[in-house]
Amino acid sequence: MTRRIVQGLIAGVLLLGITLPVAAQRSPTIAVAANLNFALTEIAEQFGRDSGGHVELVFGASGTLTRQIQDGAPFELFLAADEEFPNQLSRAGLTRDAGVVYAVGRLVLFAPKGSPLAVDERLEGLGRLVKSGGVSRFAIANPEVAPYGRAAEAVLRKRGLWDALQTRLVLGDTIAQAAQFATTGNAVGGLIAHSLVLGAGFSDRGTYALIPTADHPPLRQRMVLLKRAGPVAARFYAYLQSPPARAALKKHGFVVPE
Repeated sequence: MTRRIVQGLIAGVLLLGITLPVAAQRSPTIAVAANLNFALTEIAEQFGRDSGGHVELVFGASGTLTRQIQDGAPFELFLAADEEFPNQLSRAGLTRDAGVVYAVGRLVLFAPKGSPLAVDERLEGLGRLVKSGGVSRFAIANPEVAPYGRAAEAVLRKRGLWDALQTRLVLGDTIAQAAQFATTGNAVGGLIAHSLVLGAGFSDRGTYALIPTADHPPLRQRMVLLKRAGPVAARFYAYLQSPPARAALKKHGFVVPE
């Protein structure tokens, strides 16, 4: 009996010795704000070529991803579209530290081809179209879960258009969904992320104007390593601050902090 127990223990140790290194190499799952769809896909591919590491990207609204992390979702790194959601996780003790601001985003007013909306940075064309009754639907991300949606609301309030557009707003669950609404003719236009407008398949679908940064709270985007982060996630976090990653973010319309 004793010999069988010892043999069983040895077999268990050998099994652990084989499986632990494999588990350690498992690709980490990264929670990523939807406005980074094109940029992070490119950077993750670069990371794989440069380091041999692989990460799994899950895109969503920052608020939705935050709730999932709070509920125990197995993410190892979180790239948000603002600072507040990562700060919530830090205050709750779910992160290694406060993280870093890796990019600052921009908002644009977009009108698809054939739309009656004339785009301009002060939303004067949108104001005229609202007064004439020409706005059927207008797309923004849901302000409750998406920082770019909150920024869009701030812009519309500043220009005195929020109340007039309330019944005409089409809310995307993410800024990527709002961009789909705005670019496919399902709305006369929308306030969406500059980084998405520059992406493949979007840039030739209409016209846009950059919104002045003074018209809304700054879209400072923070990333944090979560407590469960392994070595690959930590390497990717460092890579996101490297010159190749910073160059990719700039190419996709982000301002990169010095």
